[in-house]
Amino acid sequence: MKSTWLFKGKVQVIAHRGASAWHPEHTLAAYARAIRDGADFIEPDLVMSRDGVLIARHENEISASTDVAEHEAFASRRARRVIDGKSVDGWFCEDFSIDELRELRAREPLPQLRSSAQDHMHSLATFDDIVDLASRASAALGRRIGLIPELKHSSYFHSIGLDLEQALVSAWQRHGYLQATPFGIQSFEVDNLRQLRDTLGTRSDNVFLVQLVGDPDGHPFDQLARGDTALRYDRMITPAGLVEMAGYANVVAPHKEAIIPANSEAVPSLLVEHAHAAGLAVHAWTLRPENAFLPARLRGSELPSERCESGSIREMLSLIDAGVDALFTDDPALGRRAVDQARTQGRPA
Repeated sequence: MKSTWLFKGKVQVIAHRGASAWHPEHTLAAYARAIRDGADFIEPDLVMSRDGVLIARHENEISASTDVAEHEAFASRRARRVIDGKSVDGWFCEDFSIDELRELRAREPLPQLRSSAQDHMHSLATFDDIVDLASRASAALGRRIGLIPELKHSSYFHSIGLDLEQALVSAWQRHGYLQATPFGIQSFEVDNLRQLRDTLGTRSDNVFLVQLVGDPDGHPFDQLARGDTALRYDRMITPAGLVEMAGYANVVAPHKEAIIPANSEAVPSLLVEHAHAAGLAVHAWTLRPENAFLPARLRGSELPSERCESGSIREMLSLIDAGVDALFTDDPALGRRAVDQARTQGRPA
């Protein structure tokens, strides 16, 4: 599988869960603002309803990001599940039909850092809703809006008889827009990406696969589930691991600190160099403008919730200088400013 646009020398701005610094994440309002603010891609995390509909939520446990706990009719649905090896208590999207999920409203999942003023204002979005939004916006603006969904908890969903991958492939087949715009598929797991490579093959050169990389001592859960403890994320981003990854993926997407450690003075590791040598693009996650998420050297104050736009842009410029191919950001307007500034200054963006 070869995506023809990946190495064109332009740093892409990816709207992480939409413009989630300004609107509750994964809502149509967040995606619409991200597009207006200049995002090249919008990124929905995908989970699934009981009746097999792809829904945009960061987790399948939805009490932090919706008002489900306030619905008396759903009180009996509270449950405890083991998700990717961890015990989780709450309400789970797979216990609800799509019609029931549409009764819920989104909430700000980081109320200690971001405003909750829009709680209860926005309904949940299906993947089809998001594709339709991107298609309409693309036609109105005269530019392609890429989509780069992440498949969440794939092994868990398969264990309960729900197939995220097949649903996503079906959406790709159903929506002409997804066959004409850059379309990435992300996962922290490995086997589903390998299977998608075989399923999609060379059927379209607009599709690319993204291997997300978690904590260095962590493991892709699908490997743990089958008893393989040898494959750790830190081994996956060694030169040899990246060469192996390039056999099934087009992109490696590590945490930003794997590229520039937080305690460094913007001195990059060799990860980008090694990934490019293996034929992989590099997407860095996640850039957020609040002090709480910035390296100490870039914070504007000691107040965690205060935005420091200049510090966020400086962090992005450091990653651009390190050679990344895309930036995941909660504030795509700042990402657009950083990329445009880098180009104006003659940096490799």
